[in-house]
Amino acid sequence: MKKIAILGSTGSIGTQTLDIVKHSPDMFQVEAISAGYNRDRVIEQAHQFQPKLVSVATKELADEVASQIPSHIKVLYGEEGLLEVAAATDADLLVSALVGSQGLKPTLAAIEAGKHIGLANKETLVSAGHIVTEAVARKGVALLPIDSEHSAIFQCLNGEKNAQIAQITLTASGGSFRDRTRAELEGVTVEQALQHPNWSMGAKITIDSATMVNKGLEVIEAHWLFGLSYEDIQVVIHPESVIHSYIEFVDHSVIAQLGNPDMRVPIQYALTYPDRFPTPTSRLNLAAIGKLHFREMDYTRFPCLRMAFESGKQGGTTPTVYNAANEMAVARFLKGEITFLQIEDIIAAVLDKHESYANPLIDLIHEQDQWARAFASSIRF
Repeated sequence: MKKIAILGSTGSIGTQTLDIVKHSPDMFQVEAISAGYNRDRVIEQAHQFQPKLVSVATKELADEVASQIPSHIKVLYGEEGLLEVAAATDADLLVSALVGSQGLKPTLAAIEAGKHIGLANKETLVSAGHIVTEAVARKGVALLPIDSEHSAIFQCLNGEKNAQIAQITLTASGGSFRDRTRAELEGVTVEQALQHPNWSMGAKITIDSATMVNKGLEVIEAHWLFGLSYEDIQVVIHPESVIHSYIEFVDHSVIAQLGNPDMRVPIQYALTYPDRFPTPTSRLNLAAIGKLHFREMDYTRFPCLRMAFESGKQGGTTPTVYNAANEMAVARFLKGEITFLQIEDIIAAVLDKHESYANPLIDLIHEQDQWARAFASSIRF
């Protein structure tokens, strides 16, 4: 039986991870979960999965949760709680599914504690890819991608040699506004932006999909996961989200990974790697789908993706700043403070103001992250 801990158990990835556990109770034991502010759901999860440790956002919430779950379950809160969930249990594998840069420190703590990582938190590699990959190599743990695109590349590489890759292509659904021109994006609402045509995801990542920031973060993440130059990473719009990504090798052979758009497949593969087991998902029926479509990426239509490539190539603290500026801009859009198109304006303004530092340590990454958030918050239109 594999023992797992989950950072972000009440979010989209966390709940789908627990759905896999529910369908295979003899395969997994949930050791610890962290849940932010979702009081009711974490109480339900604690009763159902009986972890040894639960962490929530605040002391007040921790007191409420502790009074309503079995007394043998330890309840913590804040950053200390996240670090305990990540590194201080008997878990073999940590599912890192927090949203945003808050996932970095606990994920690094888990690596240092010798835990294997199922990574769904893009920002961990975006902000500190050089630190994370060094720690993974030094500790000899597995870094298993959970994002559908990176899982696809990871699966396509089974039995292959990285040195023989010509290029990889990450597919993008195009998000909720993929068929709109830039002029048609004027005045779009939060509700419209949250209507993703294919995937069921949290609010922040759904907005990121619409701006193509999500794909930009995936590009930077792929650079670190697979040791590829940015020139060898391509992006194509694929509205059906059936081909999750593909690799072209030096002999021009192309290997792709296909499946229905259901995150439980890549999540379970990370949990059970290198083995495969049945999942509670539907089978892919290509005949029923009939046609698959592809469009070249338009970097004028999606400038946030262009800025991600530029940030990744510059390196240093620039990807950290790109990510932090976006997180703050998306939060402001969700609150109704700015328009949809002003998300990219904020990112561009912060990047323009930023002075990049090479090979940053954790403290400098945190400092630049906080600077970018403060500046992004101060911008007025």
